[in-house]
Amino acid sequence: MKHLNITVSGKVQGVFFRATTKAVADQLKIRGFVKNRADGTVYIEAEGAPFELETFVEWCHEGPERAVVEKVEIKPGELKSYRNFEIVKH
Repeated sequence: MKHLNITVSGKVQGVFFRATTKAVADQLKIRGFVKNRADGTVYIEAEGAPFELETFVEWCHEGPERAVVEKVEIKPGELKSYRNFEIVKH
């Protein structure tokens, strides 16, 4: 299990990014959360097996259909043992 802190920049709010991220995370058995930030980015904490996380990160570079991803920053973090993947509202 690995933990990643992911910040996605670009046109990533108002394009169903959070909902689609949750669907992809659930499919890959990734745990953690996704939320919009006031600066217009989307912030994700993701935990899972290395291969699934790699697939998840690849998806983050694409995003949902209407998103325009300009940058994805990834930082390793400490495991927090999330139980599932949630959308965090402000």
